[in-house]
Amino acid sequence: MTLTQQQDPRRWKALAVTLTAGFMGLLDVSIVNVALPSIQKGIGGDAGTAQWVVSGYALTFGLVLVSGGRLGDALGRRRMFLIALAAFVAMSAFAGAAPTGEVLVVARLLQGCAAGLLTPQNTGLIQDLFRGAERGKAFGAFGSVVGISTAVGPVLGGLILAVFGEEQGWRWVFYVNVPIGAFAFVLALRLLPRAEGRPARLRSEIDFVGVLLLGLAVLGVLLPLVESEEDGVRRLWWLFPVAAVFGFAFVRWERRVVRHERTPLMDVRLFTETPGYTPGALIGAVYFCGFAGIWLVFAMFFQQGLGYTPLESGLAVTPFAVGAAVSAAVAGRLVARWGRRLTVTGLSLVALGLGVVALLAWLAPGQDLGLVVALPLLVAGIGGGMVISPNTTLTLECVPTRMAGVAGGALQTGQRIGTAIGTAVLASVFRAVLPASGNDFPAALAVSLLCAAGFVLFALGLGIAELRARRARASNDQLLSATTAAPYE
Repeated sequence: MTLTQQQDPRRWKALAVTLTAGFMGLLDVSIVNVALPSIQKGIGGDAGTAQWVVSGYALTFGLVLVSGGRLGDALGRRRMFLIALAAFVAMSAFAGAAPTGEVLVVARLLQGCAAGLLTPQNTGLIQDLFRGAERGKAFGAFGSVVGISTAVGPVLGGLILAVFGEEQGWRWVFYVNVPIGAFAFVLALRLLPRAEGRPARLRSEIDFVGVLLLGLAVLGVLLPLVESEEDGVRRLWWLFPVAAVFGFAFVRWERRVVRHERTPLMDVRLFTETPGYTPGALIGAVYFCGFAGIWLVFAMFFQQGLGYTPLESGLAVTPFAVGAAVSAAVAGRLVARWGRRLTVTGLSLVALGLGVVALLAWLAPGQDLGLVVALPLLVAGIGGGMVISPNTTLTLECVPTRMAGVAGGALQTGQRIGTAIGTAVLASVFRAVLPASGNDFPAALAVSLLCAAGFVLFALGLGIAELRARRARASNDQLLSATTAAPYE
């Protein structure tokens, strides 16, 4: 019996270390938003450079997720985790010390690559280290990290700027990763289990053609979206059909690799033969279209519309983060019993909460709106915590352990694409409504949040369909079991 099968006694401590590192990588997606004015003031650079400080990280993060998961599957998750964490810490220090805007953009691109290599090791390690109900609890903790890191970024960014000042505070947004990451690295060396011996063929076979084709496909989707602030969708629309061509070529290539009995970057049978994976990945991607895009809209509304400081703006959305943290931990313990019903209930609460916030913004605008919307944001956060961790567990529950890293990477890639789509769409709606309504910020917020609720309702429809499909599969399994057992009764 292997160490993994015997349940590593240090597995919960190892999980805490890996989630700490994963939290830093996901946090850096959103924490820099509130620091952009400070960056421009302290280092110079135009709006395009500032935009790439945010977008460049998201772009390279999304580009390498699947490849990072595959490398973890092939070379060992402990090794890939340590390499990626060391690179992330180094690039965080590089970004904090950047003398010019151009150097900062390069540092952020490299930091995003490191985070993209780091993140899928979390889901892979959970698949390796945990079994049964414990795996649901572990994914519950991971879901808490995903939800909280996105929601709490503006709060922590505002707090760091308040402590270190506007001119140099942005550097500490990056420097804060260095001591935390170094401490996590030392603990990971001690706690993460060493991989058992792997066949030499698996060590040497990395599907570089697949890496190139998938990278070009994801780049074609993400680049116009992350450039949306600079009219990227209109200028770069032609990249979408190019991405479709490369995506089609990638699928054909991966099928060819499988037919020749070589190791693919991503076995496409993951989507066709793994129960629950495809609908779960779609639910996650569509939910992130609505969930991740609201934070930029809230920041613009509170800071530009109501004159809040970055810290006050972050605190105004804290109820969502609190609700998500609590419910994700609880939902992770209940997912084995309640299954997809948790996701459906959570999506319903998110849509309800965002709809009520939109209504309050429209009917009761005012300087105290941050307090007025606290309760519906809390409700939405509770729902959000019931979506991410159970959906991750249910999506990956039937994935073979040998494919855990790439499956987690593909799931995260969908979420990153959803984040890019949602941010581009909701920010565009907000900016379009604002001049059309005579600079009515509450109206712009309300319409944007209704769009976000629409994405969530679409995800809810997918969740209900998946719930019915699961019930049908369970009924068929029971019928098959009864039919098989009948001759022996």
